[in-house]
Amino acid sequence: MRKNSHIYRAVAHFVPFCHSAVGKKTVFYQSLENHLDTNESARYNKSIVGPRTYWRSLKKQPPAEARIFGGNMSVKYLEEAGIAFDFAAEPVKYERCDAGHINDTYFVSCGDGNPGYILQRVNTGIFKDPIKLMANIKGVCTHVAAKIAAEGGDPDREVRKIIQTKSGDDYYVDPDGCYWRAYLEIRDVVSYNTATNELFYESAVAFGKFFNQLADYPAETLYETIPNFHNSVSRMNDFKKAVAEDKLGRACEMQKEIEFALSLEPECSYILDRLKDGRCRLCVTHNDTKLNNVLLDNKTGEGVCVIDLDTVMPGLAANDFGDSIRFGANHCAEDEADLTKVNFSMELFEIYTKGFLQAAGKSFTPLEKQTLPWGAKLMTMECGMRFLADYLEGDHYFHINYEQQNLNRARTQFKLTSGMEENWDAMQKVIEKYC
Repeated sequence: MRKNSHIYRAVAHFVPFCHSAVGKKTVFYQSLENHLDTNESARYNKSIVGPRTYWRSLKKQPPAEARIFGGNMSVKYLEEAGIAFDFAAEPVKYERCDAGHINDTYFVSCGDGNPGYILQRVNTGIFKDPIKLMANIKGVCTHVAAKIAAEGGDPDREVRKIIQTKSGDDYYVDPDGCYWRAYLEIRDVVSYNTATNELFYESAVAFGKFFNQLADYPAETLYETIPNFHNSVSRMNDFKKAVAEDKLGRACEMQKEIEFALSLEPECSYILDRLKDGRCRLCVTHNDTKLNNVLLDNKTGEGVCVIDLDTVMPGLAANDFGDSIRFGANHCAEDEADLTKVNFSMELFEIYTKGFLQAAGKSFTPLEKQTLPWGAKLMTMECGMRFLADYLEGDHYFHINYEQQNLNRARTQFKLTSGMEENWDAMQKVIEKYC
């Protein structure tokens, strides 16, 4: 892994990137994929599109229009949004980040000697109610910050700090009705898209600690920012609908995959059934627990801050654990076409389990710990169904770079699911070992 390829300005809600210094200019390398629900960028060593200038100063661009979500936005609204927030000084420069397909993100400089800030326009196409979204984030961040302060930590560094507007609001609404928010920049941190044993362990500790810090937060007070986001029963129904409609006539080329997914339908409700009968509980969950959503100290390598909080909402603990395993407990590209290279790693599974459970402490009940392998299997299976459904429907949700990419992604997820089934007893024993 390149030693100089990961320092970056830590922004709140886009897939992290890497860079290296070239003379007096900073040149950034952008992965092919940057999406909330995919981890293609996790394999950036195989998919570099660079070098390219990653940050661009708006003052060096024509002042008329900036492209946003496929539409246009007058630059004056960006500047109006920047002026609206209670920064340490007036902004002197805005630098746009082209990465990420969810929110529109800018780094704001307020001159030498002042903190840096992250300014974002919220994508209301995905997050339908930005007021509730910000209420969730504020509640969670305030709670975690109090815990950090009580332990003698640095809340400005160890949790996202929301910057209010000059009128005291947590967001700004521009003349077009678009919602903006701002965070304090966290400096001297790194983020990785590929896992070594050490990195995967540190991410496990960070997410386990985050879960523990929120164990006493009333989950029922949080809004559901994306309904049924990790509801495997709902996802199965969506998948069956996509198969039945077969809009592009693609189902004939993937009968094996369809049959595999449908064979798992009886298992989709396993954890939800335990929620219904009271054996499991709704917790505050992150719902996007990927390696690159943890910022690490660039000197010690230890976890500093969990980011990307837009999907924090009530959920099941097993799903957060499972999504991390789905993302990181393998050594292949997410769209690997050669399935002989796709293998579930028990070594990485144990490394993550150890770090996560040790950091989470007593915030898990014994039964919740027993459901963790189910979380891994269901999250992996669910993601495979989502990729396959998107392929059947014409690739309208997940960004693709070639025609069969979502199909390859689905096949990879199903191969990992099979690997978990083959190692099921071993997974259970690992959980027992660290309980």
